[in-house]
Amino acid sequence: MFRTKRSGLVRRLWRSRLIPDKEGEDGIGKSGEEQELKSATYALLKRLKEKALDTLLEAVESRGGMPSDCVMVSRTELRFGGHVASPQLLVCKLYRWSDLQHSAQLKPLYECRSFGAPDSPTVCCNPYHYSRLCGPESPPPPYSRLSPNEEHKPLDASMSPDAPKQSHWCNVAYWEHRTRVGRLYTVYEHSVSIFYDLPQGTGFCLGQLNLEHRSSTVQRTRGKIGYGILLSKEPDGVWAYNRSEHPIFVNSPTLDVPNSRTLVVRKVMPGYSIKVFDYERSFLLRHTTEADLLDGPYDPNSVRISFAKGWGPCYSRQFITSCPCWLEILLNNHR
Repeated sequence: MFRTKRSGLVRRLWRSRLIPDKEGEDGIGKSGEEQELKSATYALLKRLKEKALDTLLEAVESRGGMPSDCVMVSRTELRFGGHVASPQLLVCKLYRWSDLQHSAQLKPLYECRSFGAPDSPTVCCNPYHYSRLCGPESPPPPYSRLSPNEEHKPLDASMSPDAPKQSHWCNVAYWEHRTRVGRLYTVYEHSVSIFYDLPQGTGFCLGQLNLEHRSSTVQRTRGKIGYGILLSKEPDGVWAYNRSEHPIFVNSPTLDVPNSRTLVVRKVMPGYSIKVFDYERSFLLRHTTEADLLDGPYDPNSVRISFAKGWGPCYSRQFITSCPCWLEILLNNHR
């Protein structure tokens, strides 16, 4: 019997999941949970038209390296393992994070049609249109020193995404240890990819930046940047999504503990995202930061991101200038 293209796509998608069959496709020896997972997956894929299946397969096989469209499906939940799961939870468990437990751990990317649409009757089930949220390492720092009237003042107009369109919202500088490499990269769109090697796409390509006499440490670290990060300006702040296969390390004024000399550097694992700059906290910090606690130059609108290597109190590198490859995100605030 001849197989249709549609059935072939469905089979390829099932075979592409994170945990492939150990007993083959005949089902012998599979656990009941595996069978339920397969049934739920096939039930979801049956809702998709052939073109949507093509799009989903391309995203899965390229591991997010190729730009791909949304794959929209009804929000009807699916049942497996004695639980119900949303379509986006199921596909992200299948293709990205097998330990994922709840949809609340996921964040749609800014360009996804599901971003900011939690009540829409349809939802995107492209697993590479989602990142996994970083959990807080400690309770949120206190920002309660303002009066109630001050707490509800509007955010700085230049940093708010609802403000009139600016010429650009940030500049990006790329550094290798203490040396800045290349020119500042100016960002006009709401999101930008910063990468070393991406199969297809646009953005700031670090692989094209040349420098004589690179050390072996820098060369090895550059090789780990891969798909890099996606930086996006969103309604509540600036977010960084780690698209690479290695961790990134982040520091910004809104991640630090207010009125403390302790530097906070957050480790962000592959596939995870973190709000690297919070508009509301930035506004509050302007009123709460004590000047005598600042050591040397301080930029309240600068974010620093290191690829693969951490720095600070928990690492052997005390300063980011000791990191082989790092970025300085200079947010536009009427500089």
